[in-house]
Amino acid sequence: MPILTLIAADSLESGIISEACDRLAEHTCVPETTDWLAEGRAVDIRFEGALADARAAVAIFEDRVDVVVQYEEQRRKMLLVSDMDSTMITVECIDELADFAGIKPEIAAITERAMAGELDFAEALKARVALLAGLDADMIQQCLHERVRPMPGAETLVRTMAAWGAHAVLVSGGFTSFTGPVAAMLGFAEVHANVLEIEQGRLTGRLAADIVDAATKRQVLQSAAETLGLDLKSALAVGDGANDMPMIAEAVSAEGLGVGYHPRPRLAAAANFSVRHNDLTALLFAQGVKPDAWAH
Repeated sequence: MPILTLIAADSLESGIISEACDRLAEHTCVPETTDWLAEGRAVDIRFEGALADARAAVAIFEDRVDVVVQYEEQRRKMLLVSDMDSTMITVECIDELADFAGIKPEIAAITERAMAGELDFAEALKARVALLAGLDADMIQQCLHERVRPMPGAETLVRTMAAWGAHAVLVSGGFTSFTGPVAAMLGFAEVHANVLEIEQGRLTGRLAADIVDAATKRQVLQSAAETLGLDLKSALAVGDGANDMPMIAEAVSAEGLGVGYHPRPRLAAAANFSVRHNDLTALLFAQGVKPDAWAH
C-alpha cells in the first residue's frame, strides 16, 4: 500500500494531518489509516492511489515539513550508500584542509560550484588538490581532530540500519584519510574514496589512484546491491550535491529511496525524498522506524 510520511523538525503544525488528507482526496488518493511514528513529530498516512498523484498533492507542504511518499513494501532498506562531506559529516574536508593552507575562500568557491553541478567534478577536484601542494600531511590529522564532526543523526542512522542487518557503504569524492576514520566512527562497513598522494610528509598536489566521481558512486551502489543479492528497491542512497545525482537517480529509478540531504536544487529534482528540515534521523522515520528502536 502507498504511504505518506510527514516529518517535522519540532512538532507538526495543528491541522496539517487533516489538511494533507484533504489534499490527497482532492488528487484522487483515498486516505485509509493514520499512525504516529513519534507523537506530534512524525506520522504515517496510508492511502489508496498513485504515488505521482500523492506527491503532487502534498508538494505544497515541503516548505514546512519533510515529506516522503513511497510503497510500504520494502520500506525498510537493506543497503545504505552515502556521500560523506556535508552529508555524514558537517564539513567539506577539502575546504578545511585549504583553511590550514590559507586558501579556503579560493577552494571553497570551486567546491560550491562543483557541488551545484556548474563544474566538471573530476577536473574541479584535481584543480583543488593541486592548490594543496606542499601542505604538511600532519594537517590531515589536525583537521580530523579539530574540524570533522558527524552530522546530527548520522551515527544513529547507520548503526540502527546495521542492527537489522543492512550493509552501509560510505562513498566519497573526498579522501581516504578522512573516510576511514569517519566510517569507523559512524559504523560503515565499506568505504570508497580518493587517495591523496603524499611524499616526504607533504601533499604533492596529486591523487594517487583513479578518481571517485559521480559515475563511480553509481557503480558502487550497483555493485554493492549485486554482491549482496539485493534488488535496488532495497537501497537507500543519500547525498547533497550534483556528484551524487547518478547514484540517487539510480535508486529512484529502481523504486528505492534516493535522498537529497539539504540538497542543492539539481539534486533535489532528481531525488524522491529531500530532507530540508530535519537531521539524518528523518531517514529512519522514512523507513517506519520509531525512536524506541533507534540505536544510541
